[in-house]
Amino acid sequence: MTTRLIVNADDFGLTSGVNRAILELHQAGVLTSATLMARAAATDEAIAIARATPTLGVGCHVVLVDGEPVLSPDVIPGISDAARRQFLPKLGQFLARIHTQSAPAQVAQQIEMEARAQIQALLAKGVALTHVDTHKHTHMFPRVLRPVLRAARSCGIRAVRNPFEPAWSARATPSAPILRQMQVRLLRMLQARFRRIVAEEGFATTEGSVGVLATGTLDSGAVAALLQALPANGCTHELVTHPGYNDGDLAKVHTRLLQSRDTEREALLTLRGAANFELTSFGGLMPPTVN
Repeated sequence: MTTRLIVNADDFGLTSGVNRAILELHQAGVLTSATLMARAAATDEAIAIARATPTLGVGCHVVLVDGEPVLSPDVIPGISDAARRQFLPKLGQFLARIHTQSAPAQVAQQIEMEARAQIQALLAKGVALTHVDTHKHTHMFPRVLRPVLRAARSCGIRAVRNPFEPAWSARATPSAPILRQMQVRLLRMLQARFRRIVAEEGFATTEGSVGVLATGTLDSGAVAALLQALPANGCTHELVTHPGYNDGDLAKVHTRLLQSRDTEREALLTLRGAANFELTSFGGLMPPTVN
């Protein structure tokens, strides 16, 4: 059975250097997919690249934390920072906010509205979207997942990232920091509920995300270890990556992934010639048949 691998680059549109790396890696035949931010410094350039490169699968990288909303913060007060006119800067702050709100239905509605606005902003500019995922994997949490899926479905999108790292992939990343290993292991407890909600909403997804644990340390050795461990089970997996060029524009962005973007860009080139998988994109996933 042929195992299929989606090689996806997050943060399309973050900077021109990130956009350049994504285009170069796709042209090199090693990157099949990218997820585009609706409101970032180089979004317009990324949209132009996406429209000119139909072979690149493009999804919407829904941002709900550490970024700028498409809607006015006044419309989505439950998930935004009114003083800064932006989203909350930290994932922990966002999770605390959505899980302590006295009106969770209103927060869910605001998440759905903002996710839909981001998706529609890209569709309106002629980007054909294959799927959705979220910045910092916020959709692994049920209170975010369902409204994001409903927003995506209303826009004709029926595929979503499975953000959970398989156990075999985690075992192939022993050099990851202990704290991050513990976080990934703990968050895996949400996976069963994730799969249930995805099925209920009629979405297609993968068996899991490879390389999440290696984020920030994904070098050529880590890529080789992950490929060696990749099971020949006929399933589809996603390799989550963050390539780019560490330039002046990236230095201005609030991100912990600076030097590692250069490393990931170079590491992905080692995928050329690998024979134990078939490259695909989210466009190749079929949503379940709804009776």
